[in-house]
Amino acid sequence: MVIVNAFVGGMIGMELTIFPQFAEQEFGISSKTAILSFIIAFGISIALANYFTGRLANSLGRRNLLLIGWIIAMPIPFMLIYAPSWSWVILANVLLGISQGLTWSSTVVMKIDLVGEKNRGLAMGLNEFAGYFAVGIIAFLTGLVASEYGLTPYPFYIGIAISVLGFFMTLIWVKDTRAFVQTESKTDETEQLTHVFLETTFKNKTLSSVTQAGLINNLNDGMIWGLLPIVLMSMNFNDANIGVIAAIYPTVWGIGQRFTGKMSDVYSKKAMLFWGMLMQGLAILLLPLMHDFYVLSILSGVLGFGTALVYPTFLATIAQATSPTQRAESIGVFRLWRDLGYAFGAIISGVIADAYGVYAAILFIGGLTILSSVIIKFRMPAEIGA
Repeated sequence: MVIVNAFVGGMIGMELTIFPQFAEQEFGISSKTAILSFIIAFGISIALANYFTGRLANSLGRRNLLLIGWIIAMPIPFMLIYAPSWSWVILANVLLGISQGLTWSSTVVMKIDLVGEKNRGLAMGLNEFAGYFAVGIIAFLTGLVASEYGLTPYPFYIGIAISVLGFFMTLIWVKDTRAFVQTESKTDETEQLTHVFLETTFKNKTLSSVTQAGLINNLNDGMIWGLLPIVLMSMNFNDANIGVIAAIYPTVWGIGQRFTGKMSDVYSKKAMLFWGMLMQGLAILLLPLMHDFYVLSILSGVLGFGTALVYPTFLATIAQATSPTQRAESIGVFRLWRDLGYAFGAIISGVIADAYGVYAAILFIGGLTILSSVIIKFRMPAEIGA
């Protein structure tokens, strides 16, 4: 399952570094909002796919949803290679979002099914480590390939290999995990939620605090995805340097979760969420103020570590605060809002960037991220589930 999720993350890494240049050079798209439209399409589609994956996980089975997600991923690289217009690129990212929602959500739920109560954070750390480490590695590779051979088609060949290998690995080795849920439910005493969607979104102080932080986390991730390469291009960095700086963030994020996941099983989840969001916000505020390659690389690493503190902790907290039979649906609701952050981040940062400049957009998103850490500090109870 860990290896499968590395392949899932690699599909995002295929786009991470090169898309702003791809939009401008291949289709003449220069508006920040227009460039970010592919992230908006991705964010909305992955969010909805997350929600329905959570709703359908018990009835259709986790493995079946995972296989469907890989099938949807297979045509995406070909659509990007042969896209006759920007609308085809948008459609490809809608499919990417649906695929990611089905595959990543399934791997999250399946790992939580497989481990006991004491190792949820570890399981989430391994899952997110594999996925985001792969995002960073593939982002670096596509930037390197693009600098040597051009933006298309060679970087997208990597996506073809990833989708085919991911499908066959799932088909051959992965088994469904619903039986583990039935066994755990016999002894679990966690109180059932009255209405999973409302409790996860608004009412339950633990779940809603985590949900808002997840939304803001991906909101700033969507902004970084779309605007960081543009900022670095304006500083006259070449494709290889842009690839290094852009790759450090998800690589540290990914590697860090190998350790922060287990930390969330031992230390205060609330403290990890607060400090992680605060670190992200401060790093983002400093990004537009620095112009040195090494300083920007360090800030990218700080941003990645702050994200590593919160990402597996989000999921471990949701798992602890919900019953086994409602866990998949609650995670689906959380991931609905979390990944809508991609769309919100792209829209907000794109509009602000076009109206007031890229730096203003980055500063605004950094401020929102710090505000999210304050909400964690004062709304989330120390005792999970309150």
